Amino acid sequence: MRLSVLCFALLAALPALAQDADPSLKAAVENPARDAKNHARDPYRHPLEALSFFGVKPTSVVVEIDPGGAGYWTEILAPYLKEKGRYIAANPEPTSDEAKRFAAAFAAKLASDAGAFGKVETVTFVGERAMVPPGTADFVLTFRNLHNWMKAGDAEPTLRAFFAALKPGGVLGIEDHRAPDTSPQDPSAASGYVRQDYAIHLIESVGFKFVASSEISANPKDTKDYSVGVWALPPTYRLKDVDHAKYQAIGESDRFTLTFVKP
Repeated sequence: MRLSVLCFALLAALPALAQDADPSLKAAVENPARDAKNHARDPYRHPLEALSFFGVKPTSVVVEIDPGGAGYWTEILAPYLKEKGRYIAANPEPTSDEAKRFAAAFAAKLASDAGAFGKVETVTFVGERAMVPPGTADFVLTFRNLHNWMKAGDAEPTLRAFFAALKPGGVLGIEDHRAPDTSPQDPSAASGYVRQDYAIHLIESVGFKFVASSEISANPKDTKDYSVGVWALPPTYRLKDVDHAKYQAIGESDRFTLTFVKP
């Protein structure tokens, strides 16, 4: 299949609006059993719109990269995929104290509800190391992680691992804090912000083809000029009580949401 035809078919399959979403996905997002802190972030993270935009189906094989201790997306994807699909949580090796805390919290979350999380598969990803057998995933999804790999200097090998994991025609869905397109891109993304055009170029450099962008998590109130970077904003509030009301009024960061296909 020619790439242009493939991309057109993929775009046609991506519901653009929440009202077009799968009712079972909507039910997973609205599930009252979800953690209250996670549910409170829905107005900023737009889970129904994001997963619909990526094109995830109940039959999909989905690898989520670094779900974190809170398991925000795990709460939605694991129940949604448990009957006909597969949800695979790819966590980094717990080498730092923070990573160990996240790993312990995530393990506790899975153990807390066997009905919802009993079929979750967990794997470890490091650089180019294979997470799953090559060419077996329908989707690799990652949220607000690209800047971390840029800081560590291993963004390219990490992206190559995602490319290897996906089937031909498989989709990489990615979200991150969006830097102004008029600012030079810091290769280490020390502020936490990444230019959208820079991200597209970087991801295409390992073989992916850009398909579409969405403004579902845009936030024009985010001025992106904070002394401690994006972490001044909620939910981190790194400056604690300093200008807390100001950052609360801004809300979570301005983010790009992108899809790429493996030819």
